[in-house]
Amino acid sequence: MVRNQRAGGFIKALTASEAAPGLVLMACAAAAMALANSPLAHAWYALFEQPLPWSPVTRLANVHDWINDGVMAVFFLVVGLEIKREFLLGSLADPARRRLPIIAALAGMAAPAMVYLVVTKGHPELAGGWAIPAATDIAFALGVLALLGKRIPPSVRLFLLTVAVVDDLGAIAVIALFFTAKLEWGWLAFAGAVFAAMLAMNRFGVRRVPVYLVFAGLLWLGVLHSGIHATVAGVLAAFTVPVALDRHGDSPLLRLEHGLVGVSGFVIVPLFGLANAGVALGTGQPLAALPLGIALGLILGKQAGILLAVLGCERAGLGKRPEGAGLLHLWGMALLCGIGFTMSLFIGALAFPRAPDLVEEAKLGVLAGSLISALLGAVILRLAPAKPVGSTR
Repeated sequence: MVRNQRAGGFIKALTASEAAPGLVLMACAAAAMALANSPLAHAWYALFEQPLPWSPVTRLANVHDWINDGVMAVFFLVVGLEIKREFLLGSLADPARRRLPIIAALAGMAAPAMVYLVVTKGHPELAGGWAIPAATDIAFALGVLALLGKRIPPSVRLFLLTVAVVDDLGAIAVIALFFTAKLEWGWLAFAGAVFAAMLAMNRFGVRRVPVYLVFAGLLWLGVLHSGIHATVAGVLAAFTVPVALDRHGDSPLLRLEHGLVGVSGFVIVPLFGLANAGVALGTGQPLAALPLGIALGLILGKQAGILLAVLGCERAGLGKRPEGAGLLHLWGMALLCGIGFTMSLFIGALAFPRAPDLVEEAKLGVLAGSLISALLGAVILRLAPAKPVGSTR
């Protein structure tokens, strides 16, 4: 009985910790790597890639398809809910406060893409991977921050979260604009009609979350068959969920986000990591242009883009750095934004759909760049002053 209570207390404490989703994701990524380099590798790949005997959606022919194009739509729904909440109620609601993190996020996407394109300049077949190092993994980055404890000013955590939210919005836009196959206009019209109906539901005061979830499923089905990547449906659906209070004094958006964030962090994203993070070491070329371009984009491009944007905007009077943050805090935070993992792996699979060998090389670059960024960021933040800069306490 006591043992069960202790186990229950440990699980409750773990799931309440901000570091927990990142730790679970790390464990799943490590497990995927270990299995991909073990005698079970063939069976492991077959588990995800072998065609299913039957699928209710013919476009999703195997488990890997269901995870990347189906289950991950829920992850993108949660991301969309978070983005909408931040813009309406959170740190992005104030135009003056959101200017600096938006500029920093845009610079933090452009600089890694430029580094990647410079490194892969002599390989035109790799140009489509420019967006792979442009993304930031919120769970991983916040997990590392949480492990550092109270040494980090809360304003730095909030700034990193804000940059990562804008970064996610940019990555979603990239997926929608640059990774769209041939459009099926009938399905696109169906998806557009469903989306319009959801907007009308919001406008006319529909507050029941199950109704939005049913329509979100129909929207996903239409987008899946339209040629636009199916996960974009999750974000579009999120933008239609009302944030205003219902007759019970509750917000449908906040209720839905609260209900799904644990499922996303502890089930969906780790499942994605298990299905996508495994790469057989020794088969790729660590110093080849593709993995090198991705790794350097994450390690060098991210930190340079974000750090220079923050310092440049501060100097030009366009915004103020997070309160109490010194140069080392800003540098470490910019390095942690180089943890690309989930979104980078996702974009990597989209960038080279007909070249599985390149997808494997992309994984190697994402894993190496994310790991080095995490370690360097943790070291720099560990060296930063424990007291906020300017504090007399």
